[in-house]
Amino acid sequence: MSTRYPFTAVVGMDDLRLALLLNAVSPAVGGVLVRGEKGTAKSTAVRALADLLPSVAVVAGCRFSCDPGSPDPQCPDGPHETAGADARPARMVELPVGASEDRLVGALDIERALAEGVKAFEPGLLADAHRGILYVDEVNLLHDHLIDLLLDAAAMGSSYVEREGVSVRHAARFLLVGTMNPEEGELRPQLLDRFGLTVEVAASREPEQRVEVVRRRLAFDDEPAAFAARWAGEETALRERIVAARELLPRVALGDAALLQIAATCAAFEVDGMRADIVMARTATALAAWAGRTEVSSEDVRQAALLALPHRRRRNPFDAPGLDEDKLDETLEQFKGEDEGDEDPDPGPDGPGGPGGGGGGVPPQSEGPEGNSPQDAGPDEAPAPAPQGPGGAGERAAVKAAEPFRTKMLSVPGLGEGAAGRRSRARTEHGRTTGSVRPRGALTKLHLTATVHAAAPHQKARGRSGPGLVVRRDDLRQATREGREGNLVLFAVDASGSMAARQRMSAVKGAVLSLLLDAYQRRDKVGLVTFRGRDAEVALPPTSSVDAAAARLEQLPTGGRTPLSAGLLKAHDVLRVERLRDPSRRPLLVVVTDGRATGGGADPVALAARAARLHAAEGTAAVVVDCETGPVRLGLAGDLARELGGTAVTLDELRADSIAGLVRNVQAEQHATRRAA
Repeated sequence: MSTRYPFTAVVGMDDLRLALLLNAVSPAVGGVLVRGEKGTAKSTAVRALADLLPSVAVVAGCRFSCDPGSPDPQCPDGPHETAGADARPARMVELPVGASEDRLVGALDIERALAEGVKAFEPGLLADAHRGILYVDEVNLLHDHLIDLLLDAAAMGSSYVEREGVSVRHAARFLLVGTMNPEEGELRPQLLDRFGLTVEVAASREPEQRVEVVRRRLAFDDEPAAFAARWAGEETALRERIVAARELLPRVALGDAALLQIAATCAAFEVDGMRADIVMARTATALAAWAGRTEVSSEDVRQAALLALPHRRRRNPFDAPGLDEDKLDETLEQFKGEDEGDEDPDPGPDGPGGPGGGGGGVPPQSEGPEGNSPQDAGPDEAPAPAPQGPGGAGERAAVKAAEPFRTKMLSVPGLGEGAAGRRSRARTEHGRTTGSVRPRGALTKLHLTATVHAAAPHQKARGRSGPGLVVRRDDLRQATREGREGNLVLFAVDASGSMAARQRMSAVKGAVLSLLLDAYQRRDKVGLVTFRGRDAEVALPPTSSVDAAAARLEQLPTGGRTPLSAGLLKAHDVLRVERLRDPSRRPLLVVVTDGRATGGGADPVALAARAARLHAAEGTAAVVVDCETGPVRLGLAGDLARELGGTAVTLDELRADSIAGLVRNVQAEQHATRRAA
């Protein structure tokens, strides 16, 4: 087994270390979501936690880690009344992003179940993680169907495997820890809420701290065992402190004053549901136990709020996570109990004698072992510099987008085979059954009727004598299913002078923002190409992060001519590269323009038409959002849509409620006509 980097050798990242240690003290807190830029030791810190957890007592020979004190009566390896007990280290099980459903929940041998009535079950990762840690690196890239299974297991504390009426159930209670880079996309709200705590990590900008990070990392890479040995004493002390805090935890009192502060804080920040209140209560109790106290203080409640609430306040992917600390302090002060009014502030979550920052038994430096490469501020952290060059004279500053709205459904025609999502029709592992085929490899979704039909004609030849059906491997049929896929939605946005009227560009940005929100909800990848002045540029390469696209859009200035052909050619280049990277993900090109072509060559209109026909020749699904306004319309966007082989919609028609309004108007007219008759 390879040597892990010691937890106590991680430099800085106090919030991350505290959140992990609180979950080690009280697994009921509900896990940790670690958000941050690449190269900040997120994975290193999480993997190091496993070595600090106390050993686990398990039933001897049980593949599902049953507790000898209270074995699971429904355990597939049970009953365990007379079984012995073993002790083993707590496990940290990693769930790969590309894992299959069977790898996560386990696999049931359908052939033996049908022919012999035997539940031959091979446990999956959820069984391995029971009473341990389930770690998902890049959790935001996990497929939807795996997220659904995780949600079910986290909610019920058990995992079910169902195959055509044959089912297996086993306990699956685990500490869920996930890491993610927000630039690669956000999590679904349902899974986000399942993480008890969340922390944001970033590489230090202090040279001295970065030097210490590099020094320790190089020392570990040169001699892992020797480096770990130098930190063995600190690791042992921290492990003993976790055990002591666990023993103290049942004696910690959560008074009515602290409960009132928790409830008032959750109400003040308008978090959904009651899970936040419960997580805050458990976190505050764990903080008190970690500090060696038997009563929860206001400072514990404050720290619990900073860890448990930021990710629960997001209403859409464009909201930045975070908490207004001034508002938090005002709320806590307003609902502070009378007995706390004159007390000095709590010395911190570590309690008396503990090191600062809440890390607990670790040096108070400020960066992790892998944080040795800075990253520029993200698109939503600082405004873009004033654009130069392509806009030319007359360039206007960026304007704020109008309020987003619910858009009509845009989809790619035909039947795809891309990643699971919610936009276009596709052959998927989940969805409605449309037929059956002979399985290629392991059988995952049995089509029972087709299997029975295939086996029925051969029963006499196989010597069937009882009521059971004699089934052979060749009889099995795999169900084919149709569901929805996610697409690559590439926006080509006209930012030229003809779009520069402030009110008009605000409406255009609002429309694109609405489509981005729709892409987030339908699990699409998105990209952004802009064109103005003399050329086009890729403002955002295809990514799963729609909030990054929204930030680029917000900073987009306007001005100059309309190089429509350059924008279409740039989009063509982006799609060509993406087809090589991910051939199964079908693209949807959304061109946002008024259709005027005034730049890019001697005959810009003809050049734009030729560029559009390139997309049509490759069968790219396209939609043109017609931004032309005013009493006199030239209809150029419609001409462009015809060249692309796509459709054109106006900004008003893009709204989902505009269709409903049209139906209501037609119904009203019909009703009025009948009454007049």
